[in-house]
Amino acid sequence: MYKTYYASPIGIIEIKGNEHAVRSILFSDRKDDEDLQIPALLQKCRDELDAYFKGSLKKFTFKMEPEGTKFQKSVWNALTKIPYGKTASYKEIAQMINNVKAVRAVGNANSKNPLAIAVPCHRIIGSNGNLTGYAGGLWRKEWLINHEKNTVNKRL
Repeated sequence: MYKTYYASPIGIIEIKGNEHAVRSILFSDRKDDEDLQIPALLQKCRDELDAYFKGSLKKFTFKMEPEGTKFQKSVWNALTKIPYGKTASYKEIAQMINNVKAVRAVGNANSKNPLAIAVPCHRIIGSNGNLTGYAGGLWRKEWLINHEKNTVNKRL
């Protein structure tokens, strides 16, 4: 497993993966030693993160292989269906995966998402419209939501 970092406007992001897929994208409080030579796929991830933060990328295209249960993967897949610049609730995700009683389980799966930003768990808000937990911190969640909304508004 290779490791590299991306210095984003909202902090350091650690990227792990191999030649075949990106396995995790997580916010990090510190930058450890990184591999000097990384597979092209991890560089593509860094390049796409750069384009995302510049406002020119709405959907990530690099291959991702997160580790998780079948249920978690179904939730993470549903998250990728939330349009850029939009938000959804845990309840709406539960409906998308045809399991309306799984709202809490959806929240739990959302909190375990290993591919921050690329699998947009930051787009999930409470049914009442309030921001809810985010592993990277609520301030980052708010920043990401505002970044996407501002980018969409600039293009209109």
